[in-house]
Amino acid sequence: MGLRYLRYTQSGHAFLKPGDDPSLVVDGLLLTQYDQDFCLALDFDPLFIAGMMAAGFLVMSASFEEKGEGGENGPAATEQYFLLPKLHLVRSLLFWEDLHETKSAKRLFSRYELRYDTDFDYILERCAEVHGEDWLTPPLRESIRQIRKLPRCPVRPVSFGVYREGKLRAGEFGVATGGVYTSYSGYHEENSAGTVQMLLAGHYLKDRGFAFWDLGMPLDYKEKLGAKNVSPERFVELFREALSVQPKG
Repeated sequence: MGLRYLRYTQSGHAFLKPGDDPSLVVDGLLLTQYDQDFCLALDFDPLFIAGMMAAGFLVMSASFEEKGEGGENGPAATEQYFLLPKLHLVRSLLFWEDLHETKSAKRLFSRYELRYDTDFDYILERCAEVHGEDWLTPPLRESIRQIRKLPRCPVRPVSFGVYREGKLRAGEFGVATGGVYTSYSGYHEENSAGTVQMLLAGHYLKDRGFAFWDLGMPLDYKEKLGAKNVSPERFVELFREALSVQPKG
């Protein structure tokens, strides 16, 4: 019963801490029809974050400034960070039979080379540079890097990049869990490179036996790719079914 794992902040957000079973937390959230996209957590331990990812949470972060005390001669304000594990009230999923690619995009495929999980650290940092650190905070990025080093971890942060003339033109990083790949963030350096990167990544995932592509929050460009919106209950059902899938390579 996941209900015994649920605790809440004064704002009404579910609060997770190390020692919780994240999958049971998910059960409790679904059972109580939790009506928030986000939960809260404070611990950036890589194992803790990896456990939440393995349960279907897309783990984001945020910060606030804690004011110092003692006036001008007192301690300066410090930046405090917290986690925002997100289950999504609506989840955007792409199934391979729905993948849509335009003729104009396909004509560009030959200009680029897709590389899987190359230059991960650079792509991670570049995503933060391009989009800011509002949710991809420094301690979250460091935890993500550490998760990649964990032995026998059920999740693995990975990256995709497309290269033209040997230079990285667009990239993204996400998390592979069983037969599910969850996108976290991406960027592009030139027109159309981002679209090509996503389409080639979709082909890569399909060819290696991933069950589906988890795109997180619904957005127009994801729907144009062919993504479908599903409820959290349906997402968790599909996600758990795919955990036993072992992609090739």
